[in-house]
Amino acid sequence: MPKPITPPHVTEMTPVHKVFIGIGSNIGDRLLHLQEALNLLALLKETSVCAVSSVYMTEPVGESEQNRFYNGVVLLETLLPPEELRMQCKAIEQELGRPDAYPRWSPRVIDLDILLYDELCLHTGTLSIPHPELHCRKFVLIPLLDIANPLHTAMQKSILQLLECCSDPSVLIKIKNGIKIKKGRSASR
Repeated sequence: MPKPITPPHVTEMTPVHKVFIGIGSNIGDRLLHLQEALNLLALLKETSVCAVSSVYMTEPVGESEQNRFYNGVVLLETLLPPEELRMQCKAIEQELGRPDAYPRWSPRVIDLDILLYDELCLHTGTLSIPHPELHCRKFVLIPLLDIANPLHTAMQKSILQLLECCSDPSVLIKIKNGIKIKKGRSASR
């Protein structure tokens, strides 16, 4: 059997990172927007989609006079460094119609947030990992548990432990068991 060919930029020493991305939408065809975002994440260079949570309908946070959100979590394996992945997520948001500038907690076509990136703790002017609100949002914790129970590195607690002490009173309604990547749209690595 022939040995698989490794792309020239990938070596056996190149680390593959496990990254959890929160996805959400509350404008227009919310399921379609989540599907489109998932397909675009799967097309990112040096990235593959490994798992997708169920989709949950959730109450908006902050500004309550808006549609409910559809939220989920995606597990990626990627060679992209954190800032590059953040820029790619922002590009996907813009491609799907989200403006570059927007009021916090306002309605949005799509929202992509890096929740966890391996066991990394990172705080820059543009990116905080783990996501600073992850531990107090059921719309992130519950879908994350659909996929895995990773450790929140900064708090040294598992996602299940965080959910058990989460004060978020919201109730999530499961509306779909997951989103499938359309055939023929696989990621390259």
